[in-house]
Amino acid sequence: MTETLTHPSTSLAVGDDVADLLFRAARTTSLFTDEPVTDEQLAAAWDLAKFGPTAMNTLPLRVLVVRTPEAGARLATHMADGNKDRVRNAPVSLVLAADPAFHEHMDHLFPAIPGIKDQLAPAVEAREAMARKNALIQAGYLMVGLRAAGLAAGPMDGMDFDGVDGEFFAESGWKSFMVVNVGHAEGEGSPYPRGPRLSFDEVAQVL
Repeated sequence: MTETLTHPSTSLAVGDDVADLLFRAARTTSLFTDEPVTDEQLAAAWDLAKFGPTAMNTLPLRVLVVRTPEAGARLATHMADGNKDRVRNAPVSLVLAADPAFHEHMDHLFPAIPGIKDQLAPAVEAREAMARKNALIQAGYLMVGLRAAGLAAGPMDGMDFDGVDGEFFAESGWKSFMVVNVGHAEGEGSPYPRGPRLSFDEVAQVL
């Protein structure tokens, strides 16, 4: 048992088994078994992640599920050399993207401001920045959702983003920012030991 698992906290509102599953015992994973990843598992992860906070409930994260060997080969051509085999060998790769046209859904998602869709429509640069920032927030929640669904995740950003966007998102206009390999971890899921972490006292200032 690693050191990070030896300090249960009575300050948490969840049990240590849940905290271990979602955080302490979970690893960034690059080694997967052959066990398949189902659409039901991915949907279950999303059904948790969608409740993470985004500005005005924008929910700009979009997900391309790359499952077939043919689609994996197409994606791998746009990955950095060190990530090509990771994509080819993963049961599923998720291309995470931000949708600059998220405003099209805003009258439904944020009825508190009537007409917000039309207000955001001309603000192209602001929408692109808003989409990326909030999609990144959602990506973190999705990673935890995948762990809650019993899956392991290996996020990567070593890729040709323009190439991926041209290959997969030419019509939608989505903007990729990360690829997450998903599956069931083989052993520890990584050949490397867990790295140290900074403590709260090392990262926080309390005024």
